[in-house]
Amino acid sequence: MKVILKADIKGVGKKDEIINASDGYARNFLFPKNLAVEANSENMAKLKAKKDSQQFQKNQQKEEAEEIADKLSKIILKIKVKSGENGKIFGGVSAKEIAQELENSYQIKVDKKKIDLKETIKTLGMRTIQIKLFEGVVGTLKIDILSE
Repeated sequence: MKVILKADIKGVGKKDEIINASDGYARNFLFPKNLAVEANSENMAKLKAKKDSQQFQKNQQKEEAEEIADKLSKIILKIKVKSGENGKIFGGVSAKEIAQELENSYQIKVDKKKIDLKETIKTLGMRTIQIKLFEGVVGTLKIDILSE
């Protein structure tokens, strides 16, 4: 009997996967526990609609990420910090501060976890950093660290 899984089941399959299950296993275990539904034409149509919707949303998010990446490539973000002699910064510039400044200056909201910063920036000058916006979409941002 073909069934559509409603949840991940170890050793059987993943959610929204169509599998062949024995009649007894499907009727006595999967259906009563609401882990699967029969793969009839109605349920197959629902599954196809759900997958199409997910793909559409994924494409929308990717397009938005590409637009943001395009905007980021044209920006030189200026961050003013207190610094001592030799161009050393008191403290440092972290991913959180970069995300905050980007939102305040350009209204571009980026999650600080997606900013690829190996360590906090501790010297003045120009830097180019990468921001992972979406799977396969990486934006580059130029940052100019200036002394106050």
